Amino acid sequence: MSIHHDKAEGVCESPDQETQSYVFNQTMIRIKDPKVSLDFYTRIIGMKLYRKLDFPEMKFTLYFLGMPGDVDNENVPEEDNKRTTWTFSQRAMLELTHNWGTENEESFSYHNGNSEPQGFGHIGFSVPDVYAAGERFEKLGVKFVKKPDDGKMKGLAFIEDPDGYWIEILQANMIEKNSS
Repeated sequence: MSIHHDKAEGVCESPDQETQSYVFNQTMIRIKDPKVSLDFYTRIIGMKLYRKLDFPEMKFTLYFLGMPGDVDNENVPEEDNKRTTWTFSQRAMLELTHNWGTENEESFSYHNGNSEPQGFGHIGFSVPDVYAAGERFEKLGVKFVKKPDDGKMKGLAFIEDPDGYWIEILQANMIEKNSS
């Protein structure tokens, strides 16, 4: 019997036992202006900032965010060093990296991975109602790449964050209906 829930060529059926305690902790994207990006991810998306780490000697700051229901909110340490250790033990966090000074360069931008040459594609959030979320995003002036009923794939949307990164907004049971 397979340890996986699906089949695909190249899947390892017997991963090293040492890897079974690894935690997928973060995905990092670079941001131009932390004030704008933090507002977007905390107000528009509803994420919570768990840790901010400044590196003055290298002139950058890291911001670690998570969805309130995805992390252990009951046991967040107050003391900085302990909260850093706690942060790096959480699952599925978003790391926003700000290289100081980019916010002051009017024409500065990051490649979002969706134009040529393609690479990084998007991050995704599951919502209870993709249409209600879409209406909310529209009222808040969020830029859409794809609205829920645009194109062939109905019931999912793509929006852009302030740096142009794509964010997929999906409703889990809508994806199930579309794939059957």
